[in-house]
Amino acid sequence: MLGMSAAEEAAHMPNRTRKHVVRKIVLRLPDLDHAKTSILNSLSSPRSRRNYKFAMEQFIDWSCSEPRLALNRTVVLRFRLHLESLGLAVGTINQRLAAVRRLAYEAADSGLLSPELAAGIRRVKGVKQLGCRAGNWLNQDQARLLLEKADGQSLRHIRDVAMISILLGCGLRRAELSALPQEDIQIRQGDWAIVDLVGKGNHVRTVPMPIWVKSAVDRWLTAASVTTGRVFRAVSRHGTA
Repeated sequence: MLGMSAAEEAAHMPNRTRKHVVRKIVLRLPDLDHAKTSILNSLSSPRSRRNYKFAMEQFIDWSCSEPRLALNRTVVLRFRLHLESLGLAVGTINQRLAAVRRLAYEAADSGLLSPELAAGIRRVKGVKQLGCRAGNWLNQDQARLLLEKADGQSLRHIRDVAMISILLGCGLRRAELSALPQEDIQIRQGDWAIVDLVGKGNHVRTVPMPIWVKSAVDRWLTAASVTTGRVFRAVSRHGTA
């Protein structure tokens, strides 16, 4: 039309030419898999990817067991009750609920889920933890008894003593212990230490290694003929590393 602006022309366009975005409330398996894959690709930590993948797959398997189940706040509350019925710890339940919330965010960002439904899912609170976990620590006598019980002449016993020694003497996490390379055990300022250890949250630290821990590790390295790579290896049923 003559003399009409672009906005006026758009207003007079037929309705059939306008696209209407339809947000879903029932996400099928391909939609959930798409959102799950997008989340996993955005995570840099292998541990986080493993935990999120397990939590999201558990929710997807549970939700797909009931046909035509909408993804909304009520469904996530039911899933929380399901997790509580399994007798899981409070931290585990809240971690898996966080993965479900992120699944809803990703579906909303991808245009698969209504933003209003995603906002309702966000308001689902986790399980409140009552009290404070005190933990369970070994005293010096109990730690010495643990080492004595693990000691032996087989290759498996030698390895276990070395692993327990590092856990007790250096305070490493299990994942840090299993991935410990031999090259990271070095002398610094006249003392043995585990240098540039990348731990949780990609934090880098140097951990002193007592002499008795180094002796247990050397005994294992000699018995298993480990010269490079990871310090600890699996021991077969035939007694070989």
